[in-house]
Amino acid sequence: MTNTPRVTLWFRIVTLLLIAWGLVGCFACIQQFRLGAEAMGPATEYQRALYASLPVWYNAVYAVATGTALLGAFALLLRSVLSIPLFAISLVAVLIQFAWLFLATDIVAVRGAGQVMPFPAFIAGVAAASLWLARHARARGWIA
Repeated sequence: MTNTPRVTLWFRIVTLLLIAWGLVGCFACIQQFRLGAEAMGPATEYQRALYASLPVWYNAVYAVATGTALLGAFALLLRSVLSIPLFAISLVAVLIQFAWLFLATDIVAVRGAGQVMPFPAFIAGVAAASLWLARHARARGWIA
């Protein structure tokens, strides 16, 4: 018999939503690898040039960000403490990815902060919330 406390329904629902989020993120990453700038539909010349200028490591960081988020969500579902380092790695990768994009390119100047900042901010928020949830679950004894 295990002494691990039962998890709440909201925890299970959020964990399943994080798995869905991770699957969507991995799909988007694979699409970007396959289609490049055209992954989100017909690309402009600026989008093609921006994608072509991405450093070699950029796609690897994207893959790490999405892959570790998905693995972290599955680890959370399995009530594994490995979710904490996996979500931490994902958050760091997300921050590196978007910090480089916003600081090393002219995307904000060309497209405007209102157009390019909200979704990356949401992604970073989900990554941070996922890490918080894993730590909260550890503190509650829901994961071990």
